[in-house]
Amino acid sequence: MEQPLLSSRMIFLHTRLPLGRRGEMAVLPVRWEDGLGAPPAGVRGGHQRRGDQVSAVVLRVILPPFHSRRPGQLAAPVGSRPRPILDEVEARHLLIDHVGHHWCWGSQPARTWKISAMEDCNVYVGTLETFIEEREAMREIEPYQGGKFDGRDRGPELGIWELDLRAEFPLLYVPQKETKIKIPHSEVVEKCSGCEGRGQVACGTCNKSQEPGSYKRNQMFQCLPCYGRGLIAHKDGSDTLCTNCSGKGSIPCATCGSRGLIECQTCQGRGSLLARTIALVRWRTLSTRKVSAASGAASVPEEVFHRAQGVQLCNTQAHQCSPAYFPDSYSLNKFSSEVVAGRCPVPPAARIICERHVVSVIPVTRVTMAHRRQAFSFYVVGLSREVFVRDYPSRFCWGLCCCLEWLKM
Repeated sequence: MEQPLLSSRMIFLHTRLPLGRRGEMAVLPVRWEDGLGAPPAGVRGGHQRRGDQVSAVVLRVILPPFHSRRPGQLAAPVGSRPRPILDEVEARHLLIDHVGHHWCWGSQPARTWKISAMEDCNVYVGTLETFIEEREAMREIEPYQGGKFDGRDRGPELGIWELDLRAEFPLLYVPQKETKIKIPHSEVVEKCSGCEGRGQVACGTCNKSQEPGSYKRNQMFQCLPCYGRGLIAHKDGSDTLCTNCSGKGSIPCATCGSRGLIECQTCQGRGSLLARTIALVRWRTLSTRKVSAASGAASVPEEVFHRAQGVQLCNTQAHQCSPAYFPDSYSLNKFSSEVVAGRCPVPPAARIICERHVVSVIPVTRVTMAHRRQAFSFYVVGLSREVFVRDYPSRFCWGLCCCLEWLKM
C-alpha cells in the first residue's frame, strides 16, 4: 500500500456548502506540518470508514513532472523529505541479497560484473476502487412443523432495499463479504407441490411407469438367486429351498415394501411447506488498475508495480469519483481520466456505495551490468527497494527449485 512521505501536506476538503444561488462545491485547503501532529481522523487518507460516514475527501500533493528523470537520484514530489540516493554500492548489495534467495542462481555476476549505467524511471500507477452493494431475493422452503409463523398478518413485507443492514455493514473496500437476512413478514404456509399435500409419493422403484398421482400396491419382483423357482438347484441334481424368497419365487420392493408409496422428501411427510424470502446481500470492491511506465521500465510486469510501495499524488474518495486535476501536468490529467473511464461495470442489481481514486508514483531505478560482451539489467522498484530481474545470466536449474523453496519454507 502506498504511503505519502511528504514533510508538508496540503489537504483539500471538498464539501457541499450553500455558496450563492448555485450551491457550488467549496474547496477548503488546510496545510499540516509534520511537527504539528496528524490530520483529523475524518480526513486521513488511510482511515477506514463505515457506510454512514462516507464523505468526499481529496488528498493532493505537489507532484513531479510526468516521467521525469533526475540524474543521480530517484524522482520524488517537490517538498518531500530528501530520499537517500541509490548509489552503485547499494544497488549491487540489493542484487546480491536478491540472488541469495534463489537456490540455483550464481552470485558471481552480481559480485563482479561492472555497473555500466543507472537510469531513474518514473512509473505511475492509477487505481479506481468501486465499492458496491448487491441485493438479491431468494426463496427458501422447509417442512412446516406447525405453530406460528411470521406472515403478512403481522405487518407489511419489506422490500429488499428497505432492509436496515447497518449492523452487518463491513469496512469500506473489503474484497468481498456476503450475508443472508430473512425479510420480515415474508413467511407463508403452502401446500407441497411434490406430493400435492398428501405427504407421500409413488415409489420410484415399483411404480416408476405409473401416471403421476396413481400407484399400485403389492408389486413384486422376481427372486434373482432362484430365478423365480423358489428352489436352488445343485450339481448333484438335488434342490433346496431358496432362503432369499422363502420359496415364493418373488420378493417385495426393497424401497417401499410393496406398499407403492414412500414419504415425500420435500415436506418430510408433512404435506405443507413453510416458505420465506431471503435477502442475499454481497459487498465487494471492483478494481480498475492502470500503469504508465517510462520506456526504461516497460519490460517489467505490471503486477510488480501494483505490489510496490510508492508516493501518493492524489487520493480521492467520493460517491462517484471524477478524474483528478493536476494543474501542472496535462499527461497526469489524461492518465487519471483514462483510469476513471475504465471503471468496471456495475451489475444491474447493485448500487455504488463509494469510490476511491488513487494516483501514485513508483520510483524505479534501472541498473545495467556488463561483462565483456554480455549485459543484463535489473530494476529496483518502490520505496521498499524490491529487486526485479528477468534475464539473470548465471542460472543452474535442474528442476529442483520448487522442492528447495518448499524445504526453505
